[in-house]
Order: sequence, then C-alpha cells, then structure tokens
Amino acid sequence: MSDSSSRTALITGGSRGLGRATALRLADDGYDVAFCYTANADAARALEKEIAERGVRVLALRADVSDPASAKSLVTAAQEEFGALDVLVTSAGIVRDNPLLMMKDEDWNRVIDVNLNGTYYVCRYAIFEMMKRKSGCIVNVSSVAGVHGNPTQSNYSASKAGIIGFTKAVAKEVGPYGIRANVVAPGFIETDMTAGLTDKVREQAVGQIPLRRLGRPEEVAELISYLTRATYVTGSVFQIDGGIVL
Repeated sequence: MSDSSSRTALITGGSRGLGRATALRLADDGYDVAFCYTANADAARALEKEIAERGVRVLALRADVSDPASAKSLVTAAQEEFGALDVLVTSAGIVRDNPLLMMKDEDWNRVIDVNLNGTYYVCRYAIFEMMKRKSGCIVNVSSVAGVHGNPTQSNYSASKAGIIGFTKAVAKEVGPYGIRANVVAPGFIETDMTAGLTDKVREQAVGQIPLRRLGRPEEVAELISYLTRATYVTGSVFQIDGGIVL
C-alpha cells in the first residue's frame, strides 16, 4: 500500500491512445499509476516498463469497464495496491460507426456500454473513498462529437454527450466533498481510432481544422495534467480540437 505522501492515479483504457499518453504524463508528474486494458497484454507490459522507468510504481490490470463486476474489481485492486486514489481518468472508449438507418442494435448497445456505462461504473466505485477523504479529481474523456454531434456516429455521439451530462451532475453532487469532476472533449487526435482513416477523409478532416493538423495524444494528456492541478475548476467541458468546431 502506498504511503500517505504519494499521489495515485487510475486510468481506464490506459494501454493505448489518449490513455497511454495520460498514464505517461501523470507518471512524469510523480503519480503512481494504475491502468487497465482489455486485450493487448503486450502493449500493457510495454507501458508498464516505461512508467516504471520514471521512478514511480505501476499496476496494469485487465478489465472490461462495461461489466460492473470487472469495473469494481479494477477499482478495488488499484486501491489495495496503492491506497487512496487521488485522480481518476476514464478514457476507455470504442467506435462502431454507421448511418442511423444501418446501425445495428448490438453496435449501438456496445458503444453505450463501454463509453457511457463504463464511465459510470468506474466513477461510482471510485467515488466512495474520495468522499470519505473529502478529496479527489475525476477527468472523464468525452469528444467534440458529444458536444456537436457527428454524422454516422449517433451511438458514439450519444455516449459522449452522456458523459458530459453525467460529469456535470457528479460535479454538483460531490463538490461539497472537495471532489472535482471535469470533461475533456478531444477532436481529431492521432490515435488508433484515426489511424484507419483514408487519405481522402484525413485530408478533408485536416481541411476543417483551423490549425491544419490532427492533435497529438500528448497534447490531450497535458490538458488532463493541468486539470489535476486546477483546484477551482469543476463541472467544465474543455474542447481540445484545433478549432474544428469554430
């Protein structure tokens, strides 16, 4: 168990993309880091090594955040290993894009289950200890699709909009206990979710972005790092999108 002077963070979806960059950034900030992954054990082990090399403790756990029992086990294991959690970042997410008329029920439900229900489960199980200590920081990762919608992404946009409403409600509920809850809403970021874009789609996307490039995971991680220190900020949504929705 961690000593009382250490700081601890739990990150869902930590082995890839935004979660991976956030895990490394918070490790650089001096946090002991627990993170979860779903399938890619090799990527998780590689990240474990990188974090350990930064001189902090690390715990990689396999978990399906859409399953309440798995989400509870994840939080419990992190608390047992490190003690109290100071920071929770929920970045686990998937896409299953299709026009609404072609959307399969299983694709709608799976995206809602992972993106929205997964955020709910992990936050619910982590919040009790934070309330007991009257301290804690939650950063939930949404998307500009959750703010403005996106064609062929009705399921994804709904899940990410739900995260925003959920986080605002939680911020009001737990603010009196000294807990802050905020949302980061990225636009097009260089992750495995965007790696599959065709050259034409990528060119079109970049053309809509005033900064004329996709964002980097490290830039999102920098914003999340800031929010762990922003002690008078809660219930806010921070878009990091290169100006795509201006």
